[in-house]
Amino acid sequence: MKSKFLSQLGLTMRAGKLVTGDEGVFKAIRSGEAKLVILAEDASENTRKKYQDKCQFYGVPLMEMGSKAELGGSIGKEMRVILGVLDRGFAQMLLKCQVNPAEVKRFD
Repeated sequence: MKSKFLSQLGLTMRAGKLVTGDEGVFKAIRSGEAKLVILAEDASENTRKKYQDKCQFYGVPLMEMGSKAELGGSIGKEMRVILGVLDRGFAQMLLKCQVNPAEVKRFD
């Protein structure tokens, strides 16, 4: 499932529906543009807490999948800790790859 997820993440990037980096993802969450936030499994506890709180407050689903290196490599960049998906269709496609979907909030 992880390889399918990483492949679909690359597709999302090529479609221009992905934002990366702390500042860009926070802006997308606050503006309501982010439909899904993806956090690297090897992110620090502080980063994990910060994004869990922010996503919960704004009602954005948060998904932990892949390492920093895997996330970066799948989108043709260096290591990435956080990614924001800006399209509902792509977000739903990526959520289907979740191994444990019970931990992810569903769309309304």
